[in-house]
Amino acid sequence: MSATALTSPDYIALAGDIKRWARELGFAEAGITGTHLGDDELHLQRWLDDGHHGEMEYMARHGSKRSRPAELEPGTLRVISVRMDYVPPGTRNAWDVINDPSTGYVARYALGRDYHKLMRNRLQKLAERIHAAIGDFGYRAYVDSAPVLEKALARNAGIGWIGKHTVLINRRAGSYFFLGELYTDLPLPSDEPASAHCGSCRRCIDICPTQAIVAPYRLDARRCISYLTIELKGSIPEELRAPMGNRIFGCDDCQLICPWNKFAQEAVEPDFAPRHSLDGAKLVELFDWSEDEFLKRTEGMAIRRTGYEGWLRNIAVALGNAPHSAEVLLALQARAEHPSAIVREHVAWALARQSSS
Repeated sequence: MSATALTSPDYIALAGDIKRWARELGFAEAGITGTHLGDDELHLQRWLDDGHHGEMEYMARHGSKRSRPAELEPGTLRVISVRMDYVPPGTRNAWDVINDPSTGYVARYALGRDYHKLMRNRLQKLAERIHAAIGDFGYRAYVDSAPVLEKALARNAGIGWIGKHTVLINRRAGSYFFLGELYTDLPLPSDEPASAHCGSCRRCIDICPTQAIVAPYRLDARRCISYLTIELKGSIPEELRAPMGNRIFGCDDCQLICPWNKFAQEAVEPDFAPRHSLDGAKLVELFDWSEDEFLKRTEGMAIRRTGYEGWLRNIAVALGNAPHSAEVLLALQARAEHPSAIVREHVAWALARQSSS
């Protein structure tokens, strides 16, 4: 990276412009921070040493690049952190879906278009505006696309604090938002880090269906429903299947119970609107999707990450937790001889649950 503008910019004014341009591009907020993440590096290493990352080997693969931005992108002096709200107006109430065991619960962030490319394109446009103002400069845009401690950087940029559930919380907007970063070699003025405001509250810890938040600010991903339904590619541990309820892709309980989300802002991005009624679709209908239907209907969506086998596995568990009915039994029996051993195993478990209920 190397800034090559002919004259030195007014970096204080530029920082203000960057935040304004970010809002004009659809981001809810932007902040700026330096690259020091020493305490967060230690926290990450303890988490890895405890094995709390489960099968997410990529969390350990990149060494210190995750906590040292200048090692990931040489020349980085500052990080521009942005956030974008993701729950659009008209989305079915999350608790109503969770409390209706005939439906499948999909984490609210995954109901519409996958945010990665959308936000990366917006960050690229932000970089182009900076370039138009000052000339060539060094930068790299990231949205979950590289080893980045995005929550720690966002906290240091003043966007929010990391809550006891390990999710970032903003005093004015709760926690329903995505994060993205623009690493840059510009010596911009840094914002003040956000202060923490969880206090003595532990609602997120107490409500977690699988008790994955093993202590304040410590999440054992191996027990987390988001990990189990998305990252885990094999069998879901039997003792965690019943607590999963009807959650088939991700989980929002720790955010839903958080009192700060009374300030959550609705998304202004129309592409985040729910597709295929996935904000409350019937489990038996979703379970009936062929692989071609799954691939077609989830095109451009985060749900693709679980794969078709994982999709059926997750729904089989939810059907096992559903009230006994002939419709559920027929749906499960139709998949009892599925070619995938993983699917067959979870269907057999679900059929046994249905038979005993």
